[in-house]
Amino acid sequence: MSTLIRPALSLLLLMTLLTGIAYPLLVTAVAQVAFPVQANGSLVIDAVGKVRGSILIAQDFQGDAWFHPRPSAGAFATVASGASNLSPSNPALATRVIDDAGKLQVPGQGPVPLALLTTSGSGLDPHLPPAAIAYQLARVAAARNLPVSTLQQLVERHTEQPLVGPPVVNVLALNLALEHL
Repeated sequence: MSTLIRPALSLLLLMTLLTGIAYPLLVTAVAQVAFPVQANGSLVIDAVGKVRGSILIAQDFQGDAWFHPRPSAGAFATVASGASNLSPSNPALATRVIDDAGKLQVPGQGPVPLALLTTSGSGLDPHLPPAAIAYQLARVAAARNLPVSTLQQLVERHTEQPLVGPPVVNVLALNLALEHL
């Protein structure tokens, strides 16, 4: 019996050390050397050294002076991230979308872009399509007493073209640039 248990325990200990300790330490070290910003959460740090957020996670901005991100099913909490799991046929989803559309509707601007009404799969997507940002331009310009053309130029500078997919705008990056105007 001991001829079976001793090799099994030895192998268990060896594999635990290799896959549970050595490999994670090696991967962490390589990541810290090769990709330090990404390995530490892609944090956005302001001029005084304060962490303002992560470029990879949506932030909730309140008030008319800011561009708003898409809604979050988890209230922008990273621990509770995830979709709402409400199906398109669920009346609760339809009610929420209709209520949000009523709050966001701007007379004379047409329908509210879908990206401002629906959550992302993670609930934390920091990007919006340029059309969803453009829908908010008049509100932000009025709240900040800025010409819309100034904001349009700011949006154009912050519009990213991913390798795959349509152009997007990172709302946190845009609002941080807006703060510096």
